Amino acid sequence: MSLDDLALTPRLLVALDFDGTLAPLVDEPLTARMLPEATDAVAALVAAPETTVAFVSGRSLADLRHIAEHDDESAIVLAGSHGAQWWHPRGMVQDEAEDAVGADAVATPTLAEETLRDELREAAEAAVAGIDGAWIEPKTFGFGVHSRLVDPARAADAHARVDALIADRAPGWRRRVGHSITEYAFRDEGKDTAVARLRALTHATGVLFAGDDVTDEDALRSLEPGDVGIRVGAGETAATVRVADERELAGVLRALAHRRTSARE
Repeated sequence: MSLDDLALTPRLLVALDFDGTLAPLVDEPLTARMLPEATDAVAALVAAPETTVAFVSGRSLADLRHIAEHDDESAIVLAGSHGAQWWHPRGMVQDEAEDAVGADAVATPTLAEETLRDELREAAEAAVAGIDGAWIEPKTFGFGVHSRLVDPARAADAHARVDALIADRAPGWRRRVGHSITEYAFRDEGKDTAVARLRALTHATGVLFAGDDVTDEDALRSLEPGDVGIRVGAGETAATVRVADERELAGVLRALAHRRTSARE
């Protein structure tokens, strides 16, 4: 299906990765912000008829809310930790028990999971301590190893050290590789399951998903006939559309919002 066709679908879901898709990649993760063009495009989609916008990210929910400058009045659905954590506007989820927790539908680790997570984070920090620029990012269900600031000649060593640690002490944890990061988690959710849940929640008749990284390919491969996948930047992809960067994607999203709104007038 083309973007023109998708604009006419009765109920549209627009699910978007955040880092590298709406916001440029940065050295300090919590300083990431959407490009102004992306902010405007997302706002136009939120205002379009029968359209739901969701951010689907590997970030913890708290960090995603921070960088997205997302508040309790927002209509944008959030899927954090690759879909293990959720924020949705009240009333969106029909299950009263889940909706009763308010806007934050947050999964929390057990004490045993927290204990192992924290022990492994400390061990990972020790493992990369001698590699300048390498650092460990805490996540709700695990952690990430960053090498964006590491000398390229040593980056592989940083990841290999933590790979060995996890293989020895937590071989059942899920491993994901992204731009200068390796993530480890004891939860198995992926962006494909997040998109499937969003599709069911919104009763979407068509889905657009856009992302820039290897972890986004799970969602892109899961799309159905009638959906549209967009890959931002280079790399092998299952997407049917490719754009060069965040700015070009913002233009595509803005055009989609305009077509959808114009078609309903």
